[in-house]
Amino acid sequence: MTTQPLETTVSPPRPPRRSPRFTLSRAGLWIFVGLACFLSLVPFYLMFVWASLPSSQIFTVPPHLWFGDALTSNFQKMMAATDNHALRQFWNSLYIAILSTVTTLFFCSLAGFAFAMYEFKGKRYLFGFILITMLIPPLVMDIPSFLVMNNFLHWIGTPRTLWVPGMANAFGIFLMRQYIFSALPKSLIEAARLDGATEFGIYTRVVLPLIRPILATLGIVTFVGSWNNFKGALIMRLSEDSTMTLPLSLRKITGGATNINADWGATLMMVVLTVLPLLIIFLLASRQVISGLTSGAVKD
Repeated sequence: MTTQPLETTVSPPRPPRRSPRFTLSRAGLWIFVGLACFLSLVPFYLMFVWASLPSSQIFTVPPHLWFGDALTSNFQKMMAATDNHALRQFWNSLYIAILSTVTTLFFCSLAGFAFAMYEFKGKRYLFGFILITMLIPPLVMDIPSFLVMNNFLHWIGTPRTLWVPGMANAFGIFLMRQYIFSALPKSLIEAARLDGATEFGIYTRVVLPLIRPILATLGIVTFVGSWNNFKGALIMRLSEDSTMTLPLSLRKITGGATNINADWGATLMMVVLTVLPLLIIFLLASRQVISGLTSGAVKD
């Protein structure tokens, strides 16, 4: 008579539970992050609060920390200080920033795609020339840009002087080329060609959806730079009320460099009008950047 050995099942030992450690370094890190967030958000909060206060209450000590009832009157003062052109000037800034962003994203991504995925004669020299132009200080180009716009194109005083010259800038082309070269495998482009896609169809249907993170990044940089372009609007003489942008209008209602007889309630209302679109654009685009950082970054 043979006996069968009893089968015993041994459950694997459970890993010991790790108790959360509240170390001094972690506590210091959380305090530092909280303090940094507080210091970053307080100026924006006070800006919105003080825009709703009368001018006589803005500089009081201790400062007011809650909203007032002068929001409507400050808006009316802002409109009066700009001869009822504040909303038109807001549209001018928005129009220039949107056109600058859209054209920059299109031409820079198209050029970056060509430099990353195509081989053509003189490619290295042309890309090297683009990189060299990044070494030129922007201040050096102010006078030549003005002369070209004034003597050859006759665009001085028009919004085109602010968004046309930067449609294919060197920084955008370099940024797009580097991202496309590292994120998109060439086998993906070749597979699209085998499926019968045209070159522009590959760009629109394959490349653009996979480079959304870098498009959002370049879009934020371009939009903010165009929206805050005070020097360019000043040099290109967008000084008429109908063509003026918000940075120039904000300087005008504050009395220029002297700030003489400035109505700070109206000024802070225009500051809110200037900052609010930037906050909205940043929140929307930054979410796209964070959620899609690894989109298309798979190599064979």
